[in-house]
Order: sequence, then C-alpha cells, then structure tokens
Amino acid sequence: MKRPQVLVLTGYGINCEYETAHAFNLPSVGGEATRVHVGDLIAQPHQLERFHILAIPGGFAFGDDIAAGIVLATKLRYRLERPLSKFLSDGKLVLGICNGFQVLVRLGILPAVTGIQWQQEATLTANDSGKFEDRWVHLRIDPHCPAPVVQGIEQLYLPVRHGEGKFVPRDAAVLHTMQAHGQIAARYCSPDGTPAAYPWNPNGSVDDIAAVCDPGGRVFGLMPHPEAYVHYTQHPRWTRESLPEEGMGVQIFRNAVAYARAHLV
Repeated sequence: MKRPQVLVLTGYGINCEYETAHAFNLPSVGGEATRVHVGDLIAQPHQLERFHILAIPGGFAFGDDIAAGIVLATKLRYRLERPLSKFLSDGKLVLGICNGFQVLVRLGILPAVTGIQWQQEATLTANDSGKFEDRWVHLRIDPHCPAPVVQGIEQLYLPVRHGEGKFVPRDAAVLHTMQAHGQIAARYCSPDGTPAAYPWNPNGSVDDIAAVCDPGGRVFGLMPHPEAYVHYTQHPRWTRESLPEEGMGVQIFRNAVAYARAHLV
C-alpha cells in the first residue's frame, strides 16, 4: 500500500514539527512525513510537487514579533505563491495547526469563502483573557463540514496553547457564508456539548470557532493541537481514568492520509 507523502514545514521558530511528523508517521495512520525547512523549500520549490499533504505546524514563527503568523505568511506569499497555487489547484491537502492556522488565515487561503484569492478575510487576534492560554478544550464537529480530515468525528478533546487564537471574520457576510457552507469545522463547547463560555472557549472566538476549512474542505486549520494527543499518556488525567490507548488527535491525521491515498496517490 502506498504511503502518501507529507511535507511538514519547519524553521524560523516553528517548533511542533517533530510531533506533527510523528503523528503522520504512526503505523495506524500510514503517512510518510518529511520535515522541510522553509528556506530549503524556497530554494527548491519544485520539491513541493512530490508531496500530497502540506502541514504547517504550531510554534512561534519569527517569534510572533509583529503578529502571529504574519511574517511567515508574507514569506510564503511572495516567495512561493506559484508552487502553492499549483499545489492547491491539484486538489492536495493543506493542514495548519495553531501558528500554522494563523499563517493560512493571514495568507488568505482560509476561509476563502469566495475561492482562494490570497486576500485576508478573517484574523486570529489576541485572546479576550489577555494572556496565553494553555488548557484542554472540548470541540464539537459540524456534521455538514466538507473537510475530509473531520469525517466520522463528532467531538474532540484536545489541548490549546496560544496567545492569539480569537477567530474574527472580516464582516458578517464572511461569517454567514462560512456558517451556511459548513466551513466552521469545529466549535469550542462546554463539557456537556452546549455553547461555550470562558474557559471552554479559551480565546473569545466569534461563534466559538476553533477550526475552519475552505469551501472545498481541502484546506483546513485549527487552533487546538491534535498532534499533542495521539497517545493516552498525553491526556491530563491518564493516571486517573481508563482511556483508549490511541488519543483523539490521531483521527485527524488518519483521515488526511486516507483521503490522500484514495484521491491523490
């Protein structure tokens, strides 16, 4: 069985690349992840062609010195727009986690409600709490979401760790389009599944938005970290609860690889 190829971006302050690559490489997931430095990708953009999935992990790209993700987004836009556009037009998958989600939003390829035009339609800004939030959250998946990575998933329990995770659409029209087309892939919720208030919505995101996709579902970004819960020992109560050996985050990566194997390999 062929293993879909995953490019996991690294460099300049990205610091979750090992965990992300590990998740894709799990035997139960079946991907083959390669960590590629941003500088190397810019120097040899043609190498992007051999990959089926592009993953931009979490971290603090360029130290978040201006705003989270904006420097890396600018670098990708003006140095790699052509190969990235081809990657997207070929129907391949893009996954952005936390800082990677911020990059995709600032690139303008999420939520891209009218198609990818490289124009920013939303932002991820400072948490309402005014502080860095490091906690575990409950997520409710929209059953109408077209994203392959969340198919068959109803709810998730994952960690967040960010200072700028509040998702704010540019205007009401963008929000309404996202709601109508199932582009709000996941919402923060309370433990009983009802709409969230702080701390279950850790940042104050509009409509409790935790994850979004583009209209076709192949570009996907989320603030929580699925790569940080792939084994039961990563759960905060693993010594006190009986848990499945596999963490909930694995299914995100398994779905991505399964889609790539079925449609791209």
